[in-house]
Amino acid sequence: MDFKNGRQLIELCNTNNCPISQIMLIREETFTERPGEDLLQQMSETWQIMKDSAHFAVEDPKPSMGGLIGGEAKLVSQHRESGKSICKDPLSLAITYSMAVLETSASMGLIVAAPTAGSAGIVPGLLLALQETYDLSDSDIVSALFNAGAIGCLAMRNATVAGAVGGCQAEVGVASAMAASAAVELMGGSAQQCLDAASTVLMNMLGLVCDPVGGLVECPCQMRNASGVANALTAAEIALSNVRQLIPFDEMLDAMYTAGKRLPSEYRETALGGCAATATGCTLCH
Repeated sequence: MDFKNGRQLIELCNTNNCPISQIMLIREETFTERPGEDLLQQMSETWQIMKDSAHFAVEDPKPSMGGLIGGEAKLVSQHRESGKSICKDPLSLAITYSMAVLETSASMGLIVAAPTAGSAGIVPGLLLALQETYDLSDSDIVSALFNAGAIGCLAMRNATVAGAVGGCQAEVGVASAMAASAAVELMGGSAQQCLDAASTVLMNMLGLVCDPVGGLVECPCQMRNASGVANALTAAEIALSNVRQLIPFDEMLDAMYTAGKRLPSEYRETALGGCAATATGCTLCH
């Protein structure tokens, strides 16, 4: 059940008449030599950490270690609860939770890198929002996380998820692709639709630079996680509407990797360009 690219993954799903999550679970059983029950239990524990990290900053916000963020997720949550949200759920919830995870991370709380700390809010933010909006079970979400893992696995195998290598498109972009694919499967989409959604996300976020203010994973990271869940939800909606993506996921992943490698060093996590190099950004760097 091993797969080297998205095309092989879809072929495995079609041949065995099963979703991406099941293929990924079988693959993990083979490579780790652990029973599926153990892997499902481990993923359940992962999901619990994700949920806790998303709720923590909303219920009990703390300032970040760098002092740039803290309390933003609660403000967004209060705005949603006031009935004045222009996004409505699940997007408004997803924005809240994605921002909350970044606050938890920046205040030294426990998170799950998905696939990185700087993009950790997107997968749990979107999946938790879908769970609460559509009354989905934890077991449903655990399965979806294996789907997300398959997309992340392909990105690690054939490209990168590091901002220092490929810019923010490799971190927030891949995280958003993972979330979009998982959301599509969760809502009944096919393997092809999952990969279409992932490809759409990478297309929409192609060229996004990594420019952390002060070299801290706080700003603009928190806002980009919120943008990432919006991008993922948009891509999932498009794919579930049977709109095909013209460029296959494998080609889009390669395009992202190529673009990332060609970014000047100032835009690859060095804090020497972009937001970090603005007058205010430099002031915040002390």
